[in-house]
Amino acid sequence: MFAILRAGGKQVRVSPGDVIRVERPSEKVEKGKQITLTDVVLGSDGKSVKDSKSVSVKATVLGEVRSRKVLVFKKKRTKQFRRTKGHRQNYVELRIDAIEGA
Repeated sequence: MFAILRAGGKQVRVSPGDVIRVERPSEKVEKGKQITLTDVVLGSDGKSVKDSKSVSVKATVLGEVRSRKVLVFKKKRTKQFRRTKGHRQNYVELRIDAIEGA
């Protein structure tokens, strides 16, 4: 049994028991909270493919994490111009509990 869902502009294939990272939504999420993901592309029980409207995914929030720092370095050779910026993306870790309707 698996489902493919949209999260943070990406599509992720999930099964019950998987732990995934999705980009953090603008609102805060509480650790241990049960959420339902409804933006499902398709679901399957191994024998047949189900319609996306009839499938939902239940997940538990494990916490918020941050990725490694990505450095962005800009330089213009003859102008003595150098800039360094760093970026760390915020993620929410989810454990997939159940896929309903698949």
